[in-house]
Amino acid sequence: MLEPSGPYSWRIALPHTTAAVPIARALIRTALAGLETSADRDTAELLTAELVANAVEHTSGKGPIELLVELSPKGFRVEVHDHDPDPPGDLSPEHDAPPDPWQEHGRGLLLIRTLSAACGHRRTGQGKAVWFTLPAPRIS
Repeated sequence: MLEPSGPYSWRIALPHTTAAVPIARALIRTALAGLETSADRDTAELLTAELVANAVEHTSGKGPIELLVELSPKGFRVEVHDHDPDPPGDLSPEHDAPPDPWQEHGRGLLLIRTLSAACGHRRTGQGKAVWFTLPAPRIS
């Protein structure tokens, strides 16, 4: 297995459709393949799928969604950029009310808050970026 000696990054434009979710998951699998990392592959795939699905569902289709993946010795970061400047739902942990068990939606941001090392959002020149990080490996 390889350990990243420096930062690596991938950037890809995704369609503003539900087809973007499996494409994003495949990119995460590819980015983490062969790298010795504690950024749990399943968690990274799940959280990326949540970010992309939220961007598709909650923003207008004015253009592609952009996925940015950064891998470094310090950890793993994923950002999803869209053209809507409005912030996503609340990403702060003090709002961790249990989701309504009868609703189909409403668990994505809770998963991101709970399973990531850090998460947040920021405005960009074209809209916003929503991100999460996972820690670097602890090699014993």
